[in-house]
Amino acid sequence: MSTLAPKGPTWVTLRQYRRTLWLATGAVALTLVVIGGARLWDELTPDTLLADGTPFPANDSGYSLLRGAMHSLSDAVFAVPFAVALFVAGPMLAREYESGTYRLSLTQSVTPTAWLRGKLGFATATALGAVVLLTGAYALGWVRVGDSYGFLRHDAGPYLVLGTVLAAYTLLAVAVGALAGLLIHRTLVAMSAAGLATGTVMLALAAVRWDFLTPVTITGKAVEDASTLMVPDGGRLVDQGLVLADGRREPGWFCAPDGPQGACRPDGTVTAQYLDYHPVSHVLPTQLIETGIVLTAAALALFAAFRVLRARHP
Repeated sequence: MSTLAPKGPTWVTLRQYRRTLWLATGAVALTLVVIGGARLWDELTPDTLLADGTPFPANDSGYSLLRGAMHSLSDAVFAVPFAVALFVAGPMLAREYESGTYRLSLTQSVTPTAWLRGKLGFATATALGAVVLLTGAYALGWVRVGDSYGFLRHDAGPYLVLGTVLAAYTLLAVAVGALAGLLIHRTLVAMSAAGLATGTVMLALAAVRWDFLTPVTITGKAVEDASTLMVPDGGRLVDQGLVLADGRREPGWFCAPDGPQGACRPDGTVTAQYLDYHPVSHVLPTQLIETGIVLTAAALALFAAFRVLRARHP
């Protein structure tokens, strides 16, 4: 068993940040208890049947608690990459330089590369372990609420957690935090820079992720009293409107004959209505594309971090 125990810089890092490890473990355990408890309560209370035979959660079931907990978890997981980036950049690296305690480690027959590798190894293992357990807890609750508003596969929470995207952003946070901590030897400034960089990447990719794949287009008749096209089950709406005789697309729909005057019926001959959407089958490839982009950025940031380390500690 002694051969499996952490040694050298890894053991020192584990001892140094054991409180952080316990805090992360406690937060994940609490999440598992809340989601698991609400799921069990919901399972023990049978659904009631509506007049048409459709099952509906009973008022005294744990369904409402489960949905509330899942909404909170959907919001909380977005903070995971930020927390990792701030911790690595600030307390783990910049503070060591700011206080000068890194010199002690480098005098204990430990190379700068091994010193940094031990710290980043601890941060990566802890963060990814937490992400895996949070993903399991989220999946446990999502099985029950996944077909409801806010929990479709393309919604922000399920998209981030149910797949590889959250893990990729966590690795990016470790790499960006390392680079910021090595470049900026002031704890608060390094934390701010790492958080800003991580958030910028997340926001930028969130804005363009649904442009990675070409949406599917469906068309239908556009006559008075015709039914408006609806997004197929689980799909994500991109655009919707009318097609004119010359092929131009215009937003809107027909106004009621006795309704107020408005711009919902465009000038020109309308030949059809259209709807652009991403089907559920687009979610996984979109996640993989985003994961690849984020991991590439993480690899570049990590490479830059070790280059900075070698330049300052040849």
